[in-house]
Amino acid sequence: MGVFHVFFIYLMLIIIVCNIALLSGAPKIFQHQVHEDNQSKNLALESKPSYSRNRKLMANGVCTNRDISISQSKDSSSGIPQYIVQIVNTCMSGCAPSNIHLHCGWFASARIVNPRTFKRLSFDNCLVNEGKALKSSKIIRFTYSNSFMYPLAFKSARFC
Repeated sequence: MGVFHVFFIYLMLIIIVCNIALLSGAPKIFQHQVHEDNQSKNLALESKPSYSRNRKLMANGVCTNRDISISQSKDSSSGIPQYIVQIVNTCMSGCAPSNIHLHCGWFASARIVNPRTFKRLSFDNCLVNEGKALKSSKIIRFTYSNSFMYPLAFKSARFC
């Protein structure tokens, strides 16, 4: 089994576990470590459900920002840390979101990221897949290198 397959299975397990935790209804506290200027800080983050507990899977429904999944993980390597980003369209309808933008701060990488895949347009505005539609279950995947992980979050997209 290849590294990609193992990573994909690991990602799916994380998504399943997080969904089970969110559906339990009780807020969860997660610890997140932030590194700034060689100092380490621990932040307590409270997890709240990001969607209705009664949301149903709609094969012919409308896609929303909740259907765009963004995940990051640290790649074990020496030197400058590397991070793997995966952006997936989980919507089951035939209409694919396009012109997807993410909050990305001053995103930069010591390793070149293909601008057709992910490109910072301005502060806190990064474009995914050159603005082209992200078809159902398609995965946009890229790796970047930096001394810290950039928080990437959905900003906007065009939904049919």
